[in-house]
Order: sequence, then structure tokens, then C-alpha cells
Amino acid sequence: MYSSKSERQVEKEYFLMYGTFFRMKVKAGHEDQLLDSLGSHKPKKMIGWFMMKPDNPEEDFIGCAIFEDKEAHLDNANSPEQNEVFNNVMKHLQSEPSWIDGEYIAGEVL
Repeated sequence: MYSSKSERQVEKEYFLMYGTFFRMKVKAGHEDQLLDSLGSHKPKKMIGWFMMKPDNPEEDFIGCAIFEDKEAHLDNANSPEQNEVFNNVMKHLQSEPSWIDGEYIAGEVL
């Protein structure tokens, strides 16, 4: 863990990543099909992705996708393969996901 902004700046090239957080309202009984659809494409320069199912069944699923950099994220978002995945994912959702894109500026894997 970094203790100051200057330490983050020194390590910035190593640590900086880009990605998106998203919310999805999953149709009842479609959880497994959604996860299969999300895992069907392995984009270049993707570091990983996570999906959280809230304890409260009324809440949206929340996920994040992590890429090496913004260019890799945008290349994936604009690829025909990702468009196909998105169209399949939409079959299992009540509405379009909401997205928040940005740089990951801090974090730690334990």
C-alpha cells in the first residue's frame, strides 16, 4: 500500500490500469447464462473482471472489468467480438447496464 501521493507517482507506470464498473439488473433465472456469456470472450490486455451478486435480491449485480490501459479498454469496447458478447448479455438483462469508466489509481491484491 502506498503511504503518499509521491510514492504513487513514482510507481505510476507499473500500477496504473483502466476499466469500468457496471450495474446489471439480471432477469430471474438467467444468472448462469449471464455469467457464461460474460466469460465467453477473453479480450487482449484484459487483466480481469469480477461480478458481485448483492445479498439483497432487489439490488443490481455490480461488476468491474480491468484492462492494462485505456486504449485496450476502448479497443475491446469497439470490437465485433465484444458487440456479440454484449448482444448475448442483453438477452439476460431487464435493461441496459449502466457504466462508469476510469483509471484505477489505487488498490491492493492480498
